[in-house]
Amino acid sequence: MPKGLVRDQQNGDLHFITISCYRHANILGTPTARNTLQQILEETRRKYRFVVHGYVVMPEHFHLFITEPEMGNPSVVMKVIKQRFARRVNRLRKRPAPAEIALRESTPDPVWQKRFYDFNIWTERKRIEKLRYMHRNPVKRGLVKSPELWPWSTFRSYWLGEEGPVKIGT
Repeated sequence: MPKGLVRDQQNGDLHFITISCYRHANILGTPTARNTLQQILEETRRKYRFVVHGYVVMPEHFHLFITEPEMGNPSVVMKVIKQRFARRVNRLRKRPAPAEIALRESTPDPVWQKRFYDFNIWTERKRIEKLRYMHRNPVKRGLVKSPELWPWSTFRSYWLGEEGPVKIGT
């Protein structure tokens, strides 16, 4: 762990996590990329047994609001999600043209910024604040006119009771 970085984990708190793409690149800018991340999130949720309270996938970052997992801790979960998605993206990056692949360096481009931002939630007021913040993010960024139009978040699950690709618990 980097010097000075302290994570307050394994104490039963809820975690509001932000993960950014490398140099804020638009890696999650396509529906396919966002759908892939949702699929990996759901697979990881089942394997590590944690509850997703909310998420939103934006073009260059995502927010995730979770309980601590029954297996591992939030750092392990984030590592798994980041690695699985990066492997898939880097496989796709190499696919298009064999001649181009030969010219590329042997190491793939980074997909994610190192580490992640983790904010512990202790109060109901802060929980609601963070959910509102994440669900309004696509509107604030001008991607949609209202949050229910952005399919890569838990807003519709809360607002309309719809089941999404990632199971949420409230």
